[in-house]
Amino acid sequence: MSQFPPQPPTTEPILSAQEAPEPKYGERQIASGELITFPNPRVGRRYDIHITLPEFTCKCPFSGYPDFATIHLTYVPDQRVVELKALKLYINSYRDRYISHEESVNQILDDLVAACDPLEITVKGDFLPRGNVHTVIEVRHQK
Repeated sequence: MSQFPPQPPTTEPILSAQEAPEPKYGERQIASGELITFPNPRVGRRYDIHITLPEFTCKCPFSGYPDFATIHLTYVPDQRVVELKALKLYINSYRDRYISHEESVNQILDDLVAACDPLEITVKGDFLPRGNVHTVIEVRHQK
């Protein structure tokens, strides 16, 4: 005699590996995401833009374990400013990438410089400890 009542049959079909469901709208946006910029409303005025992205994830290229970090961006725009929703989607695109801490932070810097060519920019990745090791990677670019 079972302790639990029987479960009603599920109405969801069982899918084989070849019959994966269509990507959700968020997954499609992330996959097609690119860094979008718009004109700096105050060209000629030096000001800092600080952005914190606390939900960065990627996968360790050696173990496949997930890595979690907070990415801190600080930049002084020149002609272009990065649009925030596009930045969010771009950052989320790292979720399933096998990439080291060092390479991910350097790639984010390279992509932001290519997109908006700031006067200066600092990208810092503050990774959660794993195996008693806490890593912080910080890279800079200046015109």
